[in-house]
Amino acid sequence: MLGFFAILKLIKIIFNIAIIYRYKKSGDLMDILTFMQQMVNGFSLGSMYALIAIGYTMVYGVLRLINFAHGDIMMVGAFLAYTFMAVFDLPFPLTVLLAVTISASFGMFMDKIAYKPLREAPKISLLITAIGISFFLENAFTVFLGGVPRAFPVPEYMENIFNVAGVTFSFASIMVPIVTLFLLMGILYVLYKTKYGMAIRALSFDIKTVNLMGIDANTIIALVFGLGSGLAAVGGIFWAINYPSVEPMMGVLVGLKAFAAAVVGGIGSVSGAVVGGFIIGFTEVVVIAFFPELGGYKDAFAFIFLILVLLFKPTGIMGEDLEKSRF
Repeated sequence: MLGFFAILKLIKIIFNIAIIYRYKKSGDLMDILTFMQQMVNGFSLGSMYALIAIGYTMVYGVLRLINFAHGDIMMVGAFLAYTFMAVFDLPFPLTVLLAVTISASFGMFMDKIAYKPLREAPKISLLITAIGISFFLENAFTVFLGGVPRAFPVPEYMENIFNVAGVTFSFASIMVPIVTLFLLMGILYVLYKTKYGMAIRALSFDIKTVNLMGIDANTIIALVFGLGSGLAAVGGIFWAINYPSVEPMMGVLVGLKAFAAAVVGGIGSVSGAVVGGFIIGFTEVVVIAFFPELGGYKDAFAFIFLILVLLFKPTGIMGEDLEKSRF
């Protein structure tokens, strides 16, 4: 708890310094409308990080594995959506359904062929395998589809612009946080109100004991990979809508930032992953608003903030001792 309040105090100090710096440089404080505009942009960006971070934290909670191929699953989901819309001209809702379903199935298939044979192997073997899968997906898509970014066919209604009390936002930017919160509630319902969720939480404590109780641990682990991959696909589709292009390397940096969000929120905590995503997204947008000249370094702020959080609370904002609590 002390670490949490220390982090809040640190955030307050950083923003106070930023405001003072801004005032001394321009002689005018950032007006409330500009601040609200950056809030909307920050939460939209943070929601996309959060969707991907949930997959990181769920897999880690069960297998103690940082699945570095997770960001590339986001890329796969975005490319599937691009293919269904640009090539087959399918409607957007059907595109999302198919892309998420196929991505979830691909995540389960990836677990079966790459991670399942290594259940008893040292954790470093799993980590190396995850990195290998990441490189394989990136290079395979580059070879077969080319490395040139492709314009994503954004539905017209997603580009509709609204103005509320001087704050402008697109339909897509406001949909992302809403969808993220609904999916978070759905994941929490599965984890705490269903038998599968109970099995997932039991599995995170002791795989061998779960097997002795008659539960197929491999099936539950595959389910976790499927859920995480489906959420990553949703994040990838929203990313392609807000930044309308797809390319094989699009998941690398986004995946690393989502991992940072999962650690900031508390690796192993689903709610923490969402909170961490919002914090990383908000910080990245607002700091650039305060310091426009640092725009070229915006990708570094997520990792700087990660270091600062870990200095005060190594388990993350909502993280606990993983030997005592999961999810």
